Amino acid sequence: MIHPRQQRISGRTAELTVGLPVQRFLPTRERRMIGAWVFLDHIGPADISAGKGVQIGPHPHTGLQTFTWMIEGELLHRDSLDTVQTIRPGQVNLMTAGKGISHSEESPQSRSRCIHATQLWIALPDEQRFIEPDFEHCAEPPVTHLGPAQITVIAGSAFGLQAPIKVYSPLMAAEIVCADAGTLNLPLQPSFEHGLLVLDGVICCDGHELDSSELIYLATATESLNLTCQGPCRLLLIGGEPFNEDVLIWWNFIGRNKQELHDYVRRWNAAEDFGTVSGYDGDRLAAPLPPWKDQNGGR
Repeated sequence: MIHPRQQRISGRTAELTVGLPVQRFLPTRERRMIGAWVFLDHIGPADISAGKGVQIGPHPHTGLQTFTWMIEGELLHRDSLDTVQTIRPGQVNLMTAGKGISHSEESPQSRSRCIHATQLWIALPDEQRFIEPDFEHCAEPPVTHLGPAQITVIAGSAFGLQAPIKVYSPLMAAEIVCADAGTLNLPLQPSFEHGLLVLDGVICCDGHELDSSELIYLATATESLNLTCQGPCRLLLIGGEPFNEDVLIWWNFIGRNKQELHDYVRRWNAAEDFGTVSGYDGDRLAAPLPPWKDQNGGR
């Protein structure tokens, strides 16, 4: 049996855009958040050489930071702050939505055949969730080595390194790459809960085999994690202090109550607020209506 302070979370398959498979690990019925990390998609690896590749039209966000870590391929980000930024392998894009922002993502005209990435959301604490929107691009996150592993710290503080991007909760994220089979003991921050996802390869985690179909959750008070890589592997480790605020999600919005989320949907679909994304050749996405009624009896 798996350790009682651990939990296996199976990914559910979705399609981010036509022909682009996604495994979604957060939120799920088993676990809604890990620290402030409230959303986790593992995108690809997938061949996008046919057609236009990735085309995700302008859409809004509130109350969160979107976090993209690129493993293979490229994406072109545009947003309502007039940011135009291509993200390439080994780079981070962090968009702070705050009170509201809109953005699009697309494959550049000149692109590689394959795309492989992770996209996550970080819930903003109540004190910061209405801040002004912002965007950061980090081209060279800090790197260290531990035994057979190369570790890139891509958010927060971990393994003696500090990622340069600005976050608003105690949290961390790191990519761990082993070029060959080997064993690894990862020290963890005991005040954090953690999640470990295999991006490539197969590992044994405290004696239990784990591949890219499952995320393993580690409760607080876990001081270390023993891993055995059965060959070359790539892992994503996230963590953070438990997020002790109630968070509601509808579509691309994070709020604190249903009325707030309903109002975001109404405002976006009425083209109020959230700004304009320039340069994207396509339509903006429509927000689906929530299944509940607002306080005034509408939908």
